[in-house]
Amino acid sequence: MIDFSLSEEQRAVRDWVRTFVERELMPLENEVLRREREGHPPGLNRDERIRLRDLARKSDFWGVETPVEYGGMGLDPVTAAVIEIELGRTFLTFKFGGEADNILYHCNEEQRERYLLPTIAGEKRSCFAITEPGAGSDAKAIRTRAVREGDEWVINGEKTFITGGYEADFAMVFAITDPEKGANGGVTCFLVDRDMGWTAEPIDTMGERRPAALIFQDVRVPHENILGEEGQGFALAMQWIGKGRYLLPARAVGSCERLLTMAVDYSKTRETFGAPIADRQAIQWMIADSQVEIEALRLLVLHAAWQVGAGRDSRHAQSIAKLFGGVKANEIVDRVLQIHGGMGYTRELPIERFYRDLRLLRIFEGTDEIQRRTIARDLLKGHVKVGATLG
Repeated sequence: MIDFSLSEEQRAVRDWVRTFVERELMPLENEVLRREREGHPPGLNRDERIRLRDLARKSDFWGVETPVEYGGMGLDPVTAAVIEIELGRTFLTFKFGGEADNILYHCNEEQRERYLLPTIAGEKRSCFAITEPGAGSDAKAIRTRAVREGDEWVINGEKTFITGGYEADFAMVFAITDPEKGANGGVTCFLVDRDMGWTAEPIDTMGERRPAALIFQDVRVPHENILGEEGQGFALAMQWIGKGRYLLPARAVGSCERLLTMAVDYSKTRETFGAPIADRQAIQWMIADSQVEIEALRLLVLHAAWQVGAGRDSRHAQSIAKLFGGVKANEIVDRVLQIHGGMGYTRELPIERFYRDLRLLRIFEGTDEIQRRTIARDLLKGHVKVGATLG
């Protein structure tokens, strides 16, 4: 028997987040759009984020996937995906507090007190620094070097497109410590505080996200700041990259549902040649195709999340969801903009904003091309068999 229904707890969580989004986030959209049109930084400002997180925390909504022993909710991956779907209904980028990158749980006792717990508490902010100007999709091509001098390591190199890098208090920096071994035992992860000497410059993009370039010039890091084991950093990086790829297309599900709802409502009120455009077959087909694709994406996302929760190797399923989600979300937002005509192209409505933000889904945390490469390789090498989705 296959049960596609959510549990009572999952429905309660979904409904709470949906209400939070509708009551607290969506009412801020027009103000945020106004500020952006006037040239202010995009998205929520710091005070708004703090207020929203404090409001959620008062409702015990803190640390969605953080283990209960660390003060979090300890929710399962499927529920986490459901939450992302609901958050995707607004173009405002918002995440509930109380989270730490999964690889920070490899901290030793001293690092746990200095980095992990303050990050969960919201007192410190981290960033994941592996991407370089010449090492994006090919993470094994990193060139940042760390050379040991006594009880310290000296790091030199540059990281780029680092999410949260401009605001971070410390970075998880991946550097070559043994050039001969490279990614096979020669990459180490270091916890590097900002006050150790690295600098950051924001990178302007077509969307809200402003990643950063991080510069390391003779940055000295104590040996005890190695995260995990020396030389085993690349394995940690793959844990980080592979953990939550399904959450990206999950958010796209919510975005596409919001957009399709806008298209349906608009098509019933906008008239041409004496009739609503909802009567036009061209519009009906765009609406129908979008609904089919949203439902297909939802099942791909939840299936990948279920695999993660069941302890299965979910990389193949996550790549499928990421690829399909990126491509179809961009097709759907394009249709919705087309249905709205000139108004959809303006910055008065959120459609143009969704259009720019959803474009990133086809690039970050694994481009479409990388996902296709992964899916094809799994099949060609026999790691996955055609038609074996259900076992």
